[in-house]
Amino acid sequence: MQVQEGFDAIALSLFVSRLEAVCDEMGVVLRNAALSTNIRDRLDFSCAVFDNTGALCAQAAHIPVHLGSMAFAMADLVGNIDWVDGDMIIVNDPYLGGTHLPDVTIIAPVYAAGELVAFVANRAHHADIGASSPGSMPISQTLAEEGLVIEPCHLLRGDQIQQNQLTRIIDGTRNPDHTRGDFFAQISANRTGRTRLSEFVRRMGVEAFRDGLIALNDYGERLARAALAEIPDGTYSFTDLMDDDGQGNFDLAICVTLRVCDGNVECDFSGTAAAVDGNINCPLAVAAAATFYCFRCLMPPHTPACAGSLRPIKLHAPEGCLVNARRPSAVAAGNVETSTRIVDVVLGALASVLPMRIPAASQGSMNNLAIGGLLSVAGEQHAWDYYETIGGGMGAGASGGGLSGVQTHMTNTLNTPVEVIESRFPLRVVRYALRRNSGGSGHRSGGDGLIREFECLAPAKVTLIGERRLHAPWGLAGGSQGSCGVAWLNEKRLPGKISLELAVGDQLRIETPGGGGWGETDSGGTTADHASAPRTDANPSKRP
Repeated sequence: MQVQEGFDAIALSLFVSRLEAVCDEMGVVLRNAALSTNIRDRLDFSCAVFDNTGALCAQAAHIPVHLGSMAFAMADLVGNIDWVDGDMIIVNDPYLGGTHLPDVTIIAPVYAAGELVAFVANRAHHADIGASSPGSMPISQTLAEEGLVIEPCHLLRGDQIQQNQLTRIIDGTRNPDHTRGDFFAQISANRTGRTRLSEFVRRMGVEAFRDGLIALNDYGERLARAALAEIPDGTYSFTDLMDDDGQGNFDLAICVTLRVCDGNVECDFSGTAAAVDGNINCPLAVAAAATFYCFRCLMPPHTPACAGSLRPIKLHAPEGCLVNARRPSAVAAGNVETSTRIVDVVLGALASVLPMRIPAASQGSMNNLAIGGLLSVAGEQHAWDYYETIGGGMGAGASGGGLSGVQTHMTNTLNTPVEVIESRFPLRVVRYALRRNSGGSGHRSGGDGLIREFECLAPAKVTLIGERRLHAPWGLAGGSQGSCGVAWLNEKRLPGKISLELAVGDQLRIETPGGGGWGETDSGGTTADHASAPRTDANPSKRP
């Protein structure tokens, strides 16, 4: 396929598929080689290919918040490194292209014919990144409390492990052998991607590969602009509230104003609350990921995941606000909770002009559970850490009701199987069921949340971080809001964000939010708990 000027449709389709196949194979290697339940069972990881400037070329269907943030920040990150063949850089710094500290990224350059032609990268969630609390998702106030901050550094140099760096990182964790195993799984995934991509480029030729990338991005941009041109020109605003930051600050506004003109969209988060004491702040890369995701949902399914498809979308958020925080603000929950609320406000603004395409609010939380402690095995103390996000209800739309008990929007992980939990951790799953009637009513009903109940079989420390405990997921077009989430310890109601000690026999129950309903019920009329439809003016002063 030695094409110098333009690709026909078949050649371009094959080109795109081959790049995506590289990402898929990386993901298979990472999953199969990993030790942790987060990576192996929940699939909390992502893989992607970037060009030699750090622009996104392809990604697997993994985690939206991982991939969108990498797409936003990779160019600045790789441009500051002196690369040689065989290098790998490790980083988790949220203010240098990361999301939150548990998400560790490893990047490798790809060379062909002696030239730097691309990068492969993967990002995986580590339940232990050195925070004082098990699961490394503490109720924190500064970044330093959240674990080890890894600024970009060489994990491999010329394909040789940098033992000093590796030792420095894993010695800061509670289970160094486990962490080492997961890092080597990430390294293996990158080596696989590097081999497959370099072979592809060599067969194709470097110049033809570069021509393919140009054609890919131009094609992605054409599809994106055509899809965004279906949004009527105008200015559309929406505001929603975060429940709290875990440090006593409540009702924190996230505001967006969309300015749409001829297939271009400017997303302005002016008016959003200032960064807070707690850890629901997020770096701009996370806000970008959530925003990109919303507009990607409007594009045709065959739109390639590349930099070109993001060109029509511009982002502005005042520095120092909740969605563009400054170092050293804590960000552990910004990646998981605030990102979901950004999705809600962007979709809320779009719902006013695309009422038949935009669904009601989904559960609006990842319902984070982090738990761990020490176990005595053969007279020795061993640390254990367990982390998961729990599904809930999906918002209903004009074409159908919301799904029940699923991960929504910014996460795309699986649940941890009961058998895995009970065989690897001192926990018993007492109940795992749908939370019936928690979805909002309407012509189309919102999906129901989940009930996940655990019995503790050994002393442990648990951290819960959840949203939509005070402000319910809104309905649309007269549909009712979904039920708020709630957690219980031995039948005592808990706040949405809390850290506490568990004793043997304690029972922890998490009930996740339902999705909002869509449309008035068949009997006609709306009830008092129906959420208001999104407003279309440019003054985002009220929540829905």
